[in-house]
Amino acid sequence: MPIDLGPVHGRGAVDNPANRFEQIAYEPPSGDADEEATAPTTRFYRDTARSILAHNESPDVGFDTSINPYRGCEHGCAYCYARPYHEYLGLSAGLDFETKIFVKEDAPKLLRHELSSPKWKPEVIAISGVTDAYQPAERHFQLTRRCLEVLAEFRNPVGIVTKNRLVARDRDILRELARDHAACVWISVTSLDGDLARRMEPRATQPAGRLAAITALADARVPVGVLAAPMIAGLNDHELPAILKAAADAGAQYAGYIMLRLPYGVKGIFEDWLTRHYPDRREKVLGRQREMHGGELNDARFGSRMRGEGEMARQIESLFKTACRRNELSLDSVGLSTAAFRPAGGKQGLLFE
Repeated sequence: MPIDLGPVHGRGAVDNPANRFEQIAYEPPSGDADEEATAPTTRFYRDTARSILAHNESPDVGFDTSINPYRGCEHGCAYCYARPYHEYLGLSAGLDFETKIFVKEDAPKLLRHELSSPKWKPEVIAISGVTDAYQPAERHFQLTRRCLEVLAEFRNPVGIVTKNRLVARDRDILRELARDHAACVWISVTSLDGDLARRMEPRATQPAGRLAAITALADARVPVGVLAAPMIAGLNDHELPAILKAAADAGAQYAGYIMLRLPYGVKGIFEDWLTRHYPDRREKVLGRQREMHGGELNDARFGSRMRGEGEMARQIESLFKTACRRNELSLDSVGLSTAAFRPAGGKQGLLFE
């Protein structure tokens, strides 16, 4: 039998479930767990990626091109839909995803190369998507900031999604881009309850810090919105009006929300998390998740996967729109422009000055 560790301090997952691509899985022997199993440390690995721009073809995602300076995310959110991406590396969607972080040290150089190409047609680039670019590692590596410096050099528009207040560190660069209508930020706020947030997102910024980041960005005249994501029916959906009001009071201009998604192995990780942290709500939460997804815990169909279906999904959507009207939050993000883009970082223009 595997070791029952209980909640692992500072982590969302408690173990490493089998990789769906691997035929062989290791199951630790029964007995006392060692220190590394109960308090696993984060390890960083050099990622020798040859390109930095990823392209998205999903019609219900609000961007076509993105930058992810890291693979994996130390925030450790138990529900994170991006966890299965670690399986492509031969690792697990569980603890591996939050303790084995791959660092794309050449990201700024690769980005400059790709934006300098004659083939590049200016478009909005999203930062984040399958990782949080402002996770704790960013304080040391500063890859996200250096990528922003490259984007500012070219005046290429950028949209950021994060749940870490560290984004406010870069408001100087974002302010410069915003002057050309080339930057916006979405701060993800899932709860105003510090205890719930600490359990759901153990190494992400606490709710008060995220609201402070909204204020700092708004004061710097950087367009900023709140993303209530994910909303989990039976766990945090009742907080939706309060989250939107708090964000609006902090300076948010627009808002969005996304319902919980549980692809592949995330289903088991989230079920285990519920059992360990909220056993009394487990069946209620899972029952409502199935109710909104045709009897399944996950629905991969475009459109419905982000919002769910049925009466409960409609009620949450109505609650969201009503709260947005009350708090004067726009349902549409700020429009970003490519008009100020400067080929080769503006160097060509210097020849004529």
